[in-house]
Amino acid sequence: MPRPVWSGAISFGLVTIPIRVLPATENHSIRFHQYHTEDMGRVRTKKICEIEDREVSNGEIGKGFEASKDTIVAVADEELDEMPLPTAKAIEIAAFVPYETIDPIRIGEGYYLQGDGQVSAKPYTLLRKALERSSKAAIAKFAWHGRERLGLLRVQDDVILLHAMKWDDEVRSPDSLTPKGVDLDDKEIDEAVHLIDSMTVDDVVGHDWATDRYTAALEQVIHAKAEGKKPPKPDVEEAPTGKVVDLMAALRESVSKAKASRGEDGEDGQGATVHEMRPKKKTAKRVPAKKAPAKKTAAKKAADKKTTAKKSKSA
Repeated sequence: MPRPVWSGAISFGLVTIPIRVLPATENHSIRFHQYHTEDMGRVRTKKICEIEDREVSNGEIGKGFEASKDTIVAVADEELDEMPLPTAKAIEIAAFVPYETIDPIRIGEGYYLQGDGQVSAKPYTLLRKALERSSKAAIAKFAWHGRERLGLLRVQDDVILLHAMKWDDEVRSPDSLTPKGVDLDDKEIDEAVHLIDSMTVDDVVGHDWATDRYTAALEQVIHAKAEGKKPPKPDVEEAPTGKVVDLMAALRESVSKAKASRGEDGEDGQGATVHEMRPKKKTAKRVPAKKAPAKKTAAKKAADKKTTAKKSKSA
């Protein structure tokens, strides 16, 4: 388990729950160093004092606010910890709301809240069970890293989670981004819903697409170059044109492929077989070859019927 990033208490009305905050996620991204392209020497960021013109250690560095061009106000960590702010050492619950009313764009990084000591066991469990039974989430305020933040408390696997949230003025309005003057047929919308149904899964865990392919590919490149080999080349795929000629056909083809990937019948919701919009070359060669004799046979039968009809009239 990772080290706690913060410790304090949850303030729940008159109930206080001592807790420790632990990161709920971890970053597996590959990190790069900067280097000099001429000789492969490392390029490092050094902290230099502008007055003494020398590198200083972290122990010599403090926080300061530039009040004016020539004035810096020093602020010590102890002063930040002792600020007259109720949320400086407490996650203060302000209200409870239905979880589905929270806009996901406002939800940020997540943290596990762990009860701190035996005294926290009962009130921690009380809050967890109350959130579960009410199907509600708690909206709270807390102060970390030099600022007060809005938070969301919810329950997952018998543990209370804290998510940092954006303030109202931190979420930009998307009004200007909505496409204007778009005409859609109800059949197109129904087919899109059909596609959504065919691609619906129970959760996001354990699927082939729930993996970081970029990091895996980057590791292959790094390992190949470290061994003096050429990096693997990607499979060349046809770039999308950006233009949909037949939206309904594209939707139906997508439904067919989604069902095929799940081992289901390759027919659409109306029982009509959905064919690929771009058949393979081998298939294109076979189709005319099979249809040609059928057309000749049909034509021959028609000709025979006409000949028989003429003979009958002559008789």
